[in-house]
Amino acid sequence: MKKFVSIAFAVTVSVVSTFSFAQDVKGDANAGSQKIAMCIGCHGIIGYQASFPEVYKVPKISGQSEKYISTVLNDYKKGDRKHPTMRGIADSLTDKDIADISAYYANHGKVDGAVLPDKATEPSGNVASLLTKGACTSCHGANFAKPIDASYPKIAGQNADYLYVALKSYKVEGNAKWGRSNGVMGGVAKQFSTTELKELANYVAAQQGDLKTIPQSKFR
Repeated sequence: MKKFVSIAFAVTVSVVSTFSFAQDVKGDANAGSQKIAMCIGCHGIIGYQASFPEVYKVPKISGQSEKYISTVLNDYKKGDRKHPTMRGIADSLTDKDIADISAYYANHGKVDGAVLPDKATEPSGNVASLLTKGACTSCHGANFAKPIDASYPKIAGQNADYLYVALKSYKVEGNAKWGRSNGVMGGVAKQFSTTELKELANYVAAQQGDLKTIPQSKFR
């Protein structure tokens, strides 16, 4: 029994240490610019649509926070986010690759001195009650562009159809290829119908934010 406990403890320490190391690696945006060949084929084309598990525009990632991009790529590697294509890409990246790519996209298209509104526009109709029910601003910020923690995403101005699919993915259970494991977001998303999630997605997408899709050539 003592031997089993010792092994379990060692494994736990190893996992925590590995995750901490991954989070501590310093990213280099210039190095990242040479590592994005697998990214630009989808995220470097304005309006590009994915087809799994349904058709939707891939997320804007230029201007997204560095820590969030790193967190997401590591979640794909761990299987907390399920998506065959993204899992394959994430698995091919080292901790340094992830840090460099995250640093690159966090600074990509950044406009010095740009000022975003402190609050989102006043929601109309049913949306106000949905936002209150989901407590969305408590994590993503009053303008949905300044989350309270850098590991949370900026979502203001994100593609509405992507936000809708992302929200639905937190409701998915028992699917080996699709879904997201996050206790907080799972609890939030499961409160709403798909119609209500679409209302929320459309509202957030209409807000002003940092996120962009910047056309990039595959031939660099």
